[in-house]
Amino acid sequence: MPVNNLRRAIPALTQKSLTATLRKLERNGIIERVLLSSRPVAVEYRITPLGKTRRPPIDVILHWATTHMPAIERARTSFDAAEDSA
Repeated sequence: MPVNNLRRAIPALTQKSLTATLRKLERNGIIERVLLSSRPVAVEYRITPLGKTRRPPIDVILHWATTHMPAIERARTSFDAAEDSA
């Protein structure tokens, strides 16, 4: 995936944070950086076979979050109300 697509997909993410995260993932073998052209510089990141093994546990976490989102939102509302009255 081109870096610009990542930036557009996550607008609140700073360039510094994105770069640091991509470097950590590359260092850990989760993604690979591919230089597409040197003028202008075009870089793409691809998930590695090792990175693909992360999909099943991530799917479990996403399922848990989706299932429990109403309870999470209630807890947030309760917490915020308690903070506001303190």
